[in-house]
Amino acid sequence: MCAFLSQVLLLILAGAVEAAEPVTRPADCAIDDVSYGELLPIGEPDVQVWWCDATRKVGRRRPAPTEVGRMVRLEAARNEFEAVQVVVRPRRDLKGLKAKVTYLAGGRQARIAGSDIELLRVRYVRIHTPTDKTGVADEWPDPLPPLDKPIDVPAGINQPIWVLVHVPASAPAGDYLGVLRLTAEGWSASVPLKLHVWDFVLPHVPYTQSGFGLSEGTIARYHGLKTEADRRAVFAKYMQSFANHRISPYDPAPFDDMRIRFLPDAEPPRVEVDFDRFDQAMQEAFNRFNISSFVLRIPGMGGGTFHERREGELGGHRAGTPAYEAMFSSMVRQIQDHLAARGWLERAYVYWFDEPEPRDYEFVRAGMERLHRHAPKIRRMLTEEPVEALFGAVDLWCPVTPNYKHEIAEQRRAAGEHFWWYICTGPKAPFCTLFIDKPATELRVWLWQTWQRRIEGILIWQTNWWTSPEAYPDGLQNPYEDPMSWQSGYGIKTGDRRPWGNGDGRFLYPPEAAAAGPLTGGPVLDGPVGSLRWEMLREGIEDVDYLHILRRAIEANVAGADADLLARARSLLEVPESITKDMTHFTKDSRPIYERRRAIAEMIERLTVPRAR
Repeated sequence: MCAFLSQVLLLILAGAVEAAEPVTRPADCAIDDVSYGELLPIGEPDVQVWWCDATRKVGRRRPAPTEVGRMVRLEAARNEFEAVQVVVRPRRDLKGLKAKVTYLAGGRQARIAGSDIELLRVRYVRIHTPTDKTGVADEWPDPLPPLDKPIDVPAGINQPIWVLVHVPASAPAGDYLGVLRLTAEGWSASVPLKLHVWDFVLPHVPYTQSGFGLSEGTIARYHGLKTEADRRAVFAKYMQSFANHRISPYDPAPFDDMRIRFLPDAEPPRVEVDFDRFDQAMQEAFNRFNISSFVLRIPGMGGGTFHERREGELGGHRAGTPAYEAMFSSMVRQIQDHLAARGWLERAYVYWFDEPEPRDYEFVRAGMERLHRHAPKIRRMLTEEPVEALFGAVDLWCPVTPNYKHEIAEQRRAAGEHFWWYICTGPKAPFCTLFIDKPATELRVWLWQTWQRRIEGILIWQTNWWTSPEAYPDGLQNPYEDPMSWQSGYGIKTGDRRPWGNGDGRFLYPPEAAAAGPLTGGPVLDGPVGSLRWEMLREGIEDVDYLHILRRAIEANVAGADADLLARARSLLEVPESITKDMTHFTKDSRPIYERRRAIAEMIERLTVPRAR
């Protein structure tokens, strides 16, 4: 759990501890920017249709663009998801809007089937309390429910349709054409689509590791799930959303822990570990959901946060006693050796303490050293920046982004340590953030900053923080109606409403039928509703995949390629200032990202595809 209170000083410096009152709209407000998009001259004058790239947050009342285009354009590698927004803006009320794409046709009878194209409705949430002083109270786009039934669009209102294409890994490279058909009462239009497929493929497992929270218990509450069979089936749909977005949850197998039997009276005391159910569930997580990493939960380690901590205990014996030490050693050695034999050890990490204060360092170091003493190959992760008191006791540092210091990180890398980083309730402006009422570029730029600093993974505390028991003690919060994430725990009293930020810990939404719990008493067996921010995380992760693929192509061509070509290729591995100059100066305009991405893709083809040289 990402702690709010440990960030108080940081937020004071950012001027954002208290929620801001609604403010005058800034000149660069993302939802009011009218500098992008193309109007499509189709249909009748009373209904305008225009399009823009996915890395935009389209304001409800933003005027249609004046620049005119001929068709919607996308570019993607094989095994990549890519989206655009087609916006319908009627001058009169439009009843029963529907959309359909049959397929995209390429050369030599190549096709991308309609089953690989998803049409989603961009839904808006009303921000009542801006996250910080740079935000505005307004309707902001975020949830992306399926466009599976007709919708009405009032006059003078933008309704974006999210057109999401998954390019199969086997799709031939080249151009594909198709048509998005829009119909409503008394109106229809055909929107031409063009997809260019690059001649390289993204890996199923992304280069960027990740650890995101996903509460199975919260899913069960909102969906009204009573049986284990229903809970497993619905959780698998959430896991599929994670897989489609190239993100890994902390725990991909919450129903199938290792079964551990403690034998404190044995001589010497030991444990027996049954891995059968765990192995089956984890094999599915690797094969079906392409997870890059997972939290390895070690019973009895103890743990805690800056707020409070607890001592470890096994079989009724506290940490430090001979029986505890013997059982702990027996357990973690079996786990380490088993994971190593399965080939899973490098993807596992132990995350047992969160955001320690200096007063916790001695306790944390003792626990880390105990684990290393008995299972030295298991990675020890800590959500903290490197501090001398913990040097040598942490394998994987994970600081909040403003606390990352590259010079110190490079010193620790030389000592064999690794780095992830995270964002949560903090930072707020002027850093890249995860909030709804921020430009869409921020989460995508965060991944370019991740590549820029040689950081291997990203972490976010939760993806379905839909309600707070303190803010909503008598029921469940409806995250579509109340987009604020309210504080919980850490001494917050029942009835207190203290904001963390709009959308903090919430990248997924429950199905609309379960927005505040199942309407009919349940169960609701549909999968989750994604969000525009969830899509931006995937876009950024895929951008970093491009960069890794280019670097490997350069390494493979060192001996044979033209020196000038390789020099140009290496220059593309650098992140330009037009995308991000430093941690607090970065683009709010998506165009520099798409331009750089295209240049990288073209260079990959030049280095890897004979016909493109």
